[in-house]
Parts: sequence; structure tokens; C-alpha cells
Amino acid sequence: MTQPKRAKILVVDDDTVVLKAVTSILQREGYPVVAVDDAVEGLAAAKDPSIDVAVLDINMPHLSGMDLLKAIKAERPDVEVIMMTAYATVETAVEAVKAGAYDYLTKPFENIDDLSLTVGKAAERKALKDRTRALEEALTARSQFEDLIGQSSQMRAVFKLVETVSHSTATVLIQGESGTGKELVARAIHYRSARKDKPFVAINCSALTETLLESELFGHMKGAFTGATGNKKGLFEAADGGTIFLDEIGDVPPATQVRLLRVLQEGEVKRVGANEPVKVDVRVIAATHVDLTRAKEQGKFREDLFYRLNVITIDLPPLRDRPEDVPLLAHHFLKMYAAKLAKKVTGFTPRAMEALTVNRWTGNVRELENVIERAVVLTSNEVLDVEDLPPGFQESPQAGSPVEVFSLAHLPYAQAKRLAMRAFERRYLTALLERNNNNVSSAARAAGVDRSNFRRLLKQYEVAGRTMKTRKGEGNSPLEVA
Repeated sequence: MTQPKRAKILVVDDDTVVLKAVTSILQREGYPVVAVDDAVEGLAAAKDPSIDVAVLDINMPHLSGMDLLKAIKAERPDVEVIMMTAYATVETAVEAVKAGAYDYLTKPFENIDDLSLTVGKAAERKALKDRTRALEEALTARSQFEDLIGQSSQMRAVFKLVETVSHSTATVLIQGESGTGKELVARAIHYRSARKDKPFVAINCSALTETLLESELFGHMKGAFTGATGNKKGLFEAADGGTIFLDEIGDVPPATQVRLLRVLQEGEVKRVGANEPVKVDVRVIAATHVDLTRAKEQGKFREDLFYRLNVITIDLPPLRDRPEDVPLLAHHFLKMYAAKLAKKVTGFTPRAMEALTVNRWTGNVRELENVIERAVVLTSNEVLDVEDLPPGFQESPQAGSPVEVFSLAHLPYAQAKRLAMRAFERRYLTALLERNNNNVSSAARAAGVDRSNFRRLLKQYEVAGRTMKTRKGEGNSPLEVA
């Protein structure tokens, strides 16, 4: 059995003789060990995300080993824990296992190989769980192309371009407003490429200071700056063989732009504080909501870096420019959050869908997702109506008013006309019913429409559900979208 030598082990025992002995045994096996002689300090040490296995004594002052076990499993359930005791009983062994311990050892060890073997098995189990989790995350990421949903001509063009560029190694620049799904496009390109089994590494370049950004991207050497206590690989090295996604590339400081240019030109990075460069094979996909052409002309973005990045450009349209995609996206998010929250919410009323479609969506797809999530959380209905949407969606402008015309002005003419007609017909039917005291027969005669056809119109435009009592079975129905 091959033991994972890189697993990091935490040993906590107030008996310094045992602590040194266990540490020595594990270090001879090649494990890096953190040795602590106090349970409270051991709890703090266990928060280190690099700890894989913890070996704990049961009987310790201040905080018992059993309490320490429970605290570690509550904070870091992925850490494998092995308990040690000189006073072994069946009851304590059962209690330890029930609390989440991987195994239970009795001191003194009859054979020191027992310790090495148990730690080795625990480390392998931790490594297996880590690999499984990484695989699940990768599979989830690969399926995220399905979240790039759309039937508009603009999105079909994006899908086609993604499929085409995935098979090359060319640098890609994705442009679009915040919330349009730029990272989803980057992931879709990566997981359709020959690099799909290699790392996909993403970083938001606007979220870090210049020093931290360079350290994250290129790595650093020990002592390169205050706080650099050891050598560290950068994300370019971590992405070797795969893809790095540089989000908000337009916010990168000028000095970092120079270093990025070297990576793109020479295929090598130099850690902060290092003398020698390191060769890397990384495909770069960058994204920005900034107009890089204007930034280049204003001297805020290097011209040579711009042309290195702008080999292939993918422009993501804002959601307001593709309103025909709103119903499809809305149903996708509805299904996703209904399943996540275990709620039976199956669709939208026509009024709700119209309100969603005519909205300008300044926050794009991300805003739409948030609105649907909120509605699913708060609703007690099976079908979402306008009342389930945020307050701004419930405003109903008068027909022909400037507000209504403006709210439709961003839509294609045919779609704007259809929605305006629906709004007019709903208001006409509502007013007709009110004038006839909610008497369907009288309203139908006044409209010159057969009574059964008039009822069908009331149901179609949901006027009956808001202005009069209906017979059982004549309530609102969800909007069906293919």
C-alpha cells in the first residue's frame, strides 16, 4: 500500500514524551507534523485548511480529547481523526467512533507500525474524499454550459463561437456587462477543449490590491515582501496545462499589465522576488465589462497587451437586448430553486411573465436569478404571480402612458406590440366587467362576444381571477413556455 506522503498530520497530547515519540514516528514516515501539547491550542491548529489527519489523546486538561474531536468535526468535518488513550474501554471507543473518529489506538502501542498503518489509512481516506469532491466540482462545472440558456439569435451566435474556439489554444476576450455570464462562457470553452482534464483557475482581478494580485497570479519567494513566510506558486503555475480565467482584466494595474504581457509573449512567469522564470503552458481567457478600446486610447490599458488578449472576442449581449430569452431563463431558475428549496412551484401566470419580460434588467441574468430565487422563497402559491415579485414589478402603467411606452421601447416591435395589446385587452375586459357589475352574460352582450368565448377571454387574460368570483376549476393557469 502506497501511503500519501504529503498528508499533513496534527498531533495533540499533553504528555510531551508521547507527543515527541508519535511525532518522530510519523516524521520518519515522511509526514509533515504539527505537534501541540495543549488541547485548546490544538483546536486552533486544526483550523489550518492544510491539516488532513488529527491524532488526539483522550485525557487532557482544560479540554478533553473527546470534546476536541467533536469541535474539530464540527469545524472541519473532512479531517480524519484518530484517538489515543492509555485507559481503553469499549464504551470510550464506541463514543469516539460515534463522534466521528476514524479509529482508536491504545497507548502504549504494542507495535509502532500500528500507528503508521492507521495514520496511513486515514490519510488515504482523506485523499480519496478530496479527489471525489474535486471530481464532483469539476462535473458540476462542466455541466454549467447548460446555464448559458437562450434561444435568441445573439445567444445562438455565442454558442456557435464557443464551440468553434474551444478547439483552439487562442486567447479569448469576453466582453459584456456585469451579470451576463462571462465566467460561464469561459468554463464552457475550457470544458469543451483538449485541456478539459487539466485545471480551470479563475481570479477576479479587481478584488485584490496590486501586491496581492501579483502574488496570486505569479507566486512569490520567501521574504519577497512582508508576510511572505515561504515560497508560493502562483495561479499561472497552478493552471499549467489548463486554463486561467482573468475576470475584470480592465482593472489590472499598469505594472501587472507588463508582467501579464510577458506571460502571453514568452509563456513563462517569474515569481515575485525570484531571479529565474518558470515555463508554463496556460490558455488565457480574459473578461471585462470595461470598454478596453477606449481604455487603450486613454492610456489606461497597454496597447500591446490589448492586442495579445483580443485575438478572439466574444461579446455577451445584455438581457434587455434579448427579451425572448427571459421566459426560458425564468423557468430554468424556477425549476432550480424549487428543487433546491423542496417547494412545489411549477410556473408563472401570464401577468408575471409579462412583467418579467418587459423589465430592463440592468443587473442582467444575475438580477433575474435573484428575483426568481426571492419569489420562490417567499411564495405560498404553486404558480408565481406578479404579487410574488419585488414591488417594482407590480406597478401597472395606464395604457398609452409615456411610462408604459418607455418600458416597451427596448423590445423588438412585434413583441412590444403583442405585449401592449395584451395589456389593453386585459384592461378593457376588466373595465367591461366592472361596468356590468361583474355579470359575465351582460358584459359578453356589451362586447358583442358569445358568452363561452367571453369566459375563455377572461380566463386567458386572468381578469376573472382578479375581478369576480369564478367557478371551481376556472382559476389562474401557469404560462407554458416551450
